[in-house]
Amino acid sequence: MATTLQNIDPALALMKEFSRKTLGTAAAIDKMRREVIFTDGKVPAKYKAMAATLWAVSARCEPCIRFYVQEAAKLGVTEEELGEFLAVGSTMGGCVGEMWSLKAFAAYRDQHGADASCCSA
Repeated sequence: MATTLQNIDPALALMKEFSRKTLGTAAAIDKMRREVIFTDGKVPAKYKAMAATLWAVSARCEPCIRFYVQEAAKLGVTEEELGEFLAVGSTMGGCVGEMWSLKAFAAYRDQHGADASCCSA
């Protein structure tokens, strides 16, 4: 299930207008994001998208988490790969990092449906 920007956060529906009112800064940031994060280089884009997810976890930005998880999934990130990256967020952030990493995991699950398997914590 693809998530639209407006589903991530209703304020994102204003992004084009916001970009015009802010002298194109939003469009410039989006261009940078596409070139730096979502383009393969020496490091594949899917790993850079997961790194951006960790940054969003650290910043505690739920719309950012949902966006970067969505983009990472489009780039082919598996639940297991994301889980390993989120383990870093949990480890580095303790209880708070765990909660925000859990939100990222939930965002992935929201888009891909719950795994049929069940495991305990």
